[in-house]
Amino acid sequence: MNLPLKVQQERITQANKILESCTLCPRKCRVNRLKDERGYCGAGRELEVASVGAHFGEEPELVGRHGSGTIFLNSCNLSCVFCQNYDISQLRSGHQVLEDEFVQMMLSLQNRGCHNINFVTPTHFMPQILQAVFVAQKNGLVIPLVYNCGGYESVESLRLLEGVIDIYMPDVKYAGEEAARSFSNAPGYPRIIKKVLQEMHRQVGDLQVEESKIAVKGLLIRHLVLPNNLAGTESLMRFIAREISVNSFVNIMAQYRPCYRAGSFAQLSRPVTESEYLQATEIAKSFGLHRGF
Repeated sequence: MNLPLKVQQERITQANKILESCTLCPRKCRVNRLKDERGYCGAGRELEVASVGAHFGEEPELVGRHGSGTIFLNSCNLSCVFCQNYDISQLRSGHQVLEDEFVQMMLSLQNRGCHNINFVTPTHFMPQILQAVFVAQKNGLVIPLVYNCGGYESVESLRLLEGVIDIYMPDVKYAGEEAARSFSNAPGYPRIIKKVLQEMHRQVGDLQVEESKIAVKGLLIRHLVLPNNLAGTESLMRFIAREISVNSFVNIMAQYRPCYRAGSFAQLSRPVTESEYLQATEIAKSFGLHRGF
């Protein structure tokens, strides 16, 4: 955190204030998290973690030789019917951890040689993470911080992370309102994700990769191709190329499979075909995008 001490403390205070009437994400549940009240995501006052470790299944620019130091946070502010981590996001299989424990997790991952600290689904715990990062960095944490999220964010909350988060990694899910509501219960997602991408890019710019091929700063966009073009890939790629940057790093992912409750939806009940994936990459190229796939 390369911010003046006073600014850091002000940011933490502002973030904790949000928890009194929680508006961390677009749902704006307005529950008092400081009194352990629970809103849509089910998170309360304390941090909840599902797993910690060096992860080698992320993008090569994050993994390198020693892995991305992932901390999977419990629960989620989205309800994706096809979530591959539904045991964590929907069933909330994680456990509470104290701030000191969370700090030690980060420092331990750094000591193991991980190239970054990768907060997976951090949105609903942003204030607690901000405080813990402050403590960890005072105790020697220096590797980049990755904010790995579903894109259903509050721009006001993201602004408190400016100068703290090095790499934003949103999963850009939908261009259409109907799909966002039907498959993730995320009203307003298409409008919100555009503002979120603009804010993230304003803070960190295009993805920067060192000679070692490890990312150190910037925006890394993920886009999961869905069957039957349910994600609206063309509209999303057009926006990224024209309104964010033609040099945006976009990982177009083909690994969709009907997990969790996806089998209950006819349009989602099969994997993505090779032709659907290739079509998605060709669409991205047609708009001049050229990094990440």
